[in-house]
Order: sequence, then C-alpha cells, then structure tokens
Amino acid sequence: MTEPRFTHLDAAGQARMVDVTAKEPTVRAATARGRVVCAPEVVSMLRDGTVPKGDVLAVARIAGIAAAKRTPDLLPLAHVIGVHGVVVDLQLVDDGVEVEATVRTADRTGVEMEALTSVSVAALSVIDMVKGTDRSAHLADVRLVRKEGGRSGTWVREEQA
Repeated sequence: MTEPRFTHLDAAGQARMVDVTAKEPTVRAATARGRVVCAPEVVSMLRDGTVPKGDVLAVARIAGIAAAKRTPDLLPLAHVIGVHGVVVDLQLVDDGVEVEATVRTADRTGVEMEALTSVSVAALSVIDMVKGTDRSAHLADVRLVRKEGGRSGTWVREEQA
C-alpha cells in the first residue's frame, strides 16, 4: 500500500510551503459566501442606517477587501500572490447579512483562501459593529462556492436548497 503524499509536508514530516515557481501564472478566481445571523432589531437598524457605530456594510466591505490582501499574513502556508481584484457584496436579509466575496488573480496558485478570508473578516466586521446591540450575532455557513482556473479548472458547489 502506497503512503499518501501530503503536499505541505517534507520527507521528514515537517511543514513546508509548496514550491510553485515552475508553474505558469494563469487567471484564477474564487467566490465564497457566508452570513451573519443577528436579531431582527439589528436588521432593522442596518436597513435604517441607525447602528450607533456607523455604516456597517461599508466598513465590512473594506474589511473584506483588506483581508483578502492579508491572507498570507494569517495562514502560514498560504502563498503571497498578486490579488488583482476583490468584490465584496453584502445583502440584508430577514435574519441578518449575506456576505459574498470574489477574488481574482493572474498567478501561480489559486485564491480560494483569500475569498474565504475575505468573507470571514467582512462578517466579523459586521459582528464587531453590532455586538453592542446584539451579543448573539454570529457567523454561519462560510464556504467556497466556486473556483475557476488552474490545473483543476472550474468547480462549483452544489448549493443545498
């Protein structure tokens, strides 16, 4: 039986960053989604623009963009890549805020972790700004929903209805 090959471990079992220098840069994109679940009163305040800390969605959008660019600072084996585009969309829904981030690059490795980090930090920013009003606000359902480019091509999550 063949031993499994772990790409982030060297022959001695030590963590390593995968060497991607021989790979050709290609256009790649990834989209992630998540949501912040919060009380109906908070959703009402978000709709009315009356959250005491200010424009929650604008701050969360900027936080998500900044987070995508800082992913290698947070995840020790993530490659430093050129993040060439980030779009963070936030939509108010009855039970909170839906967050979606799409990250694009033309580089040697994908941007899945950047998209997931973007969604997570944007959602955390929402929670930070509403926690004084709703201590039960929480992150839910953070997941990758699409990736394009690279060796494995396009992948799309089959969403649960």
